[in-house]
Parts: sequence; structure tokens; C-alpha cells
Amino acid sequence: MSRTLSDFLLASKEQVDRQLADFSGGHAMTSPCLAESLAAITRASQYALINSGKRIRPVMVYAAARAVGHEGAGTDLDHIACALEIVHSYSLVHDDLPAMDDDDLRRGKPSLHKAYDEATAILVGDGLQARAFELLADAPGLGAEQRIAMVKVLAKAAGPAGMVGGQFIDIQATGSDMTLEQLQAMHSLKTGALIRASLALGGIAAGASEQQLAALDEYGTHIGLAFQVVDDILDVESDTETLGKTQGKDAEANKPTYVKLLGLDGAKAEAQTLLNAALDAVDSFDSSADHLRDLARYIVERSH
Repeated sequence: MSRTLSDFLLASKEQVDRQLADFSGGHAMTSPCLAESLAAITRASQYALINSGKRIRPVMVYAAARAVGHEGAGTDLDHIACALEIVHSYSLVHDDLPAMDDDDLRRGKPSLHKAYDEATAILVGDGLQARAFELLADAPGLGAEQRIAMVKVLAKAAGPAGMVGGQFIDIQATGSDMTLEQLQAMHSLKTGALIRASLALGGIAAGASEQQLAALDEYGTHIGLAFQVVDDILDVESDTETLGKTQGKDAEANKPTYVKLLGLDGAKAEAQTLLNAALDAVDSFDSSADHLRDLARYIVERSH
């Protein structure tokens, strides 16, 4: 990883972590009685958010805005960046539930339903999803049309035509075989939709043109798939401590993966092909998109 990207990732992560501590709190409660009654779910929400996550989706918001000429310090994008991370975190809370992927470990600590209970985990996920859209509606410095456009993009990416749909297909496909085309279609929803939304929201906030938004979307399409290919590779090559989640879980559950379909070497070659396609997609941008280029390389070369 280049020093420039390392500094950008660290600064972005620290900024998001600071804001999430605020956004996940019960500070919005006007009644002290309500705040006291909801203290437990507030703590559980913070448990889901305040952790060692890589914050890739918020970073993409900042990087996409910079690529299309955003000149601010980035802090005016915090509501948007945090909304993406909150939706991602809610999805992880629900994915780990026994009725879904049934995993006891997330980001190196007990999954939320293990640290608390299943009912709390379900309600935390529901609450986080709603909070994300509240943040978009309250995002400062944007016009009403921008906010509406962002709400529409995130709602589609998080719903049946995006992440939820992809997760449903994944659950239904357990124990069955898929073609490469079917696997890509599933992960373009399950993993890729929220990544593409991160880029779109950063672009919309920065006033991107239709051509720029199309280029960001193409980049997101390829790098979103690459992200999942590398996840499948790491599920085979890495270990539980490094991953922060149970290693080998997909193989044990007989889920369709890129490694299962293409073999380890084939999956690695596919990741490189997708990386090259992502880089080609932002070829029309100047050096302002270098963080996106470096981020793509980091996603494919990461070890966890």
C-alpha cells in the first residue's frame, strides 16, 4: 500500500469513527426517560459500529467526491460516508444471525446476537438502517434534489434489487452449483450494490456529471466483484484471527464461491482481470482519482 493511500485510509477511518460514535448515540432523544429506557439498544448499536472495520465504503464516498473535483476537507461528506457504513454494519449484524449465515464472530469479537441476544440484534439492524436514511436527509450543504437522489440510490442498493436480494439468492444457493455468470450476478447485488452506491453518493454530493457518474459506476461494478473474489480467496488462504471472522465458513456451508468454481489460481486471475477493468473505467479522470486507483489495488492485494 502506498504511503499516500495509507494516510488517506487512516484519516478517513478516524473521521468516520469519530462521527459514528455521535451518530449511533441516544443524543437525539428529547426525553431523559426515553434515553434511559433505550440505553441498552444504544450500547448495542455502538457495539455494532465502533469496531475495527476497514471503512472501505465511507472511504469510497470521500475518494469518489475527490475524483470529480470536491475541494472541501471532506467533513461535509461525513453524514453520507457514515450512512453507508451504518447500512453495511446493519447488514453484517443480520447476516450473522442463526437464520442467515449463523456466525459467532465478526471483526474479531462475538457477533452482536452472541454479545447480546437475537431480538436485540434484529432490532439494532432495523434501527441502524433507518438511522442511515435520517443522516442522508439531514446531510448539510446539499440541495433537496441531491438528497432525494442519494436516498433513492441507497434505498435501491440496500433493498431487494441490491444487497437484500443478493443475500436471499446466496441463502437459496447454499449447497448448489452456480455458473460464473450467476455467481457474478449474485455478488453484484450482495456486495457490489453498496460499493457502487458509495461511489454514486460521493459523486452526487460533489456535483458529478452523468458521464462521471457512469464511470464511477463502472469502476464500482468491477471493484465490487473483485472485493468478493478476494474475500473468497482469503476464506481459503487466511485464518480466523487475521480475518476477524470464522475462516472456512463458506466451504463448510457448501456455498458457491469463486474458488469453488474457478479454483484458487483461477480466482486470483479473475481478481486481477477485474482490477484492470476497474482501473480502465476511471482512465478518463486525472490524478484526482488516484485514491480510487490505489484503493482498487489495495482491495485486490489485501490480506484480510
